[in-house]
Amino acid sequence: MERLPHGIAIMSQRNGLEFETTIESDTTNLNHLIKKILDEHGDQIHFLRDPTRGGVATVMNELAGFSKLGMNLIQKDIPVDEQVEGACEMLGLDPLYVANEGLFIAIVDAAIADSVLRLMQQDDKGIDAAIIGEVTTDHPGQVVMTSRIGGRRVVNYLAGEQLPRIC
Repeated sequence: MERLPHGIAIMSQRNGLEFETTIESDTTNLNHLIKKILDEHGDQIHFLRDPTRGGVATVMNELAGFSKLGMNLIQKDIPVDEQVEGACEMLGLDPLYVANEGLFIAIVDAAIADSVLRLMQQDDKGIDAAIIGEVTTDHPGQVVMTSRIGGRRVVNYLAGEQLPRIC
């Protein structure tokens, strides 16, 4: 059974799309994992949020805009399952903008990043957790991603409507 981002799972059900695998939403209960992280490092956690509306790209853009800080993302470090990438390609979607309900974004002090990552990866719900970038004072209010081949591009808000609208 393949767990796809919630947005793709909903879209496949609504539109009768079929994949070569059984589709299941990535929706899951994360409160126990988040409690562990807060219990261990609460005062050094700056931000926690699920990327349900607009995916990782939207959350990062909102955070960059509100904080007036820059966000550097590293594409090769963003865990996107091969089946998810294939489904997104087939549907013409960018995985950065797809709704996810089975993960969260955490901004933490750099000094504890590795410790938080290990704590997350020890839990079944966080086994695929990764450090996908860093906060910077360069390019305030913008999200910039280094591609797999080393190029850099600005990751903007999604132009147009997010599909599918879940909530």
